[in-house]
Formats: sequence, structure tokens, C-alpha cells
Amino acid sequence: MLLGMLPLWVVPGCVTPGPKVGSFEAVEPVLERNCVHCHGKNRLKFMPAIGTSAELGKLRGDAKLIVPGKPEASRFYQVTILGDDMPGAMPPSGHAISKRETETIRQWILAGAPVPEVAVPLVPIGNVPRSR
Repeated sequence: MLLGMLPLWVVPGCVTPGPKVGSFEAVEPVLERNCVHCHGKNRLKFMPAIGTSAELGKLRGDAKLIVPGKPEASRFYQVTILGDDMPGAMPPSGHAISKRETETIRQWILAGAPVPEVAVPLVPIGNVPRSR
């Protein structure tokens, strides 16, 4: 009973910070919610593979889908900001990806699109995008 009457104190440094802006850890859940369902291990052969961080890393480079430091030149980012009715918009069938999520992808590419040295599997989260 007395414990419930004690004031709640916030101690600086006790709050767990989120992932660093532009980090792989920040973009990972966005990819797992919106991309990996179709571009993961069950993808069609013609689709870019992003089932692991290593596969994602292979999409980086000049004239590739992800141009590190240049989101506006990266098709990977461009398709997420297309209008719902535009051909090639990703995820397809209307946009469920939020502006916050597209900004996370943009910041990740601006930061150089870093991926871990050791391959990390990307696992789909939730329903298949656009099936909601």
C-alpha cells in the first residue's frame, strides 16, 4: 500500500533507447513488416531477395537498387513513395507502408545502408502486406 503512494521517479539513463536512426536495427522491423513476406525465402525467382541482411547488402552499390547515401537515386526507396495507383508501388495493391516507415528507409540509405557483417535472417512480421 505504501509503495503505491511513493512518487514515480524517472532516472536519466534508465530508459532503453530505440535503435539508432539510419541503422540496420532501425530498418529491420520495417522490412519484416512490409517486404520480407514477398521478397524473403518464399519469393518468386525474378524478385530481389532480402531474406537475410547479406542478401539485402548485395542490392547496394552504384546502379543497383540501393545506392548508399542517395535514397532518391535508390529504386528500393523510390517504390515506397509512389502513389497507391502507380505501377511498381511497393508494397503492391495499395500502400500500407507509413510515411514514418518510408522515412526510416530513407534515413537508412542516407547512412550508407549498413548491414551487419554476420548475416541476420529477416523474418516476416504480421499479415502479408496489402491483404488487410
